Amino acid sequence: MGALATWAGSEAVLPAYVFGMVLAGTVGKDHVLVRRLRTLTFGLLTPFYFIRAGSFVSLPAIVTAPWAFVLLLGAKMATKIAGAYPVSRAYKLPSGEAMYTTLLMSTGLTFGSIASLFGLSHHIIDQKQYSLLIVTVIASAVVPTLIANALYLPRHLLREGKDVEESEVPVPLAQFNRE
Repeated sequence: MGALATWAGSEAVLPAYVFGMVLAGTVGKDHVLVRRLRTLTFGLLTPFYFIRAGSFVSLPAIVTAPWAFVLLLGAKMATKIAGAYPVSRAYKLPSGEAMYTTLLMSTGLTFGSIASLFGLSHHIIDQKQYSLLIVTVIASAVVPTLIANALYLPRHLLREGKDVEESEVPVPLAQFNRE
């Protein structure tokens, strides 16, 4: 898939991203396969992609334009909140839970980094713009998560002092853990 994407002038990781979204419904039912794919993905493939993507970031470009970073981060968070919060409220979540859900769902880490790397690879953006975009994409995943956990964590849904027992683990996972 990566070779085909490179031949087509796309990012090599994009077909894997799309393929994963398409197969999520069917493959997601086999918990053992999901665990194995996660291990393969996070242990082998993901580090190479992020090392490559990170190697193009220019720290001086970020330091010289902090206002651009703040502007991009504010715009990204505002548009994500504007799109996700009304949907959360449409599902009749209370205001605090809707904001918590919105902040956790408002990341675009994978596709944002793929799109930025595509722009850099095809000379649509330069290294300074790429650096600002990547730092903004990463911050748009971290900052909303910190805000959500600090201000909107739905504590009433958390179990107090109760660990998950083996009887509460889905059967395929319980069998997998015994092997």
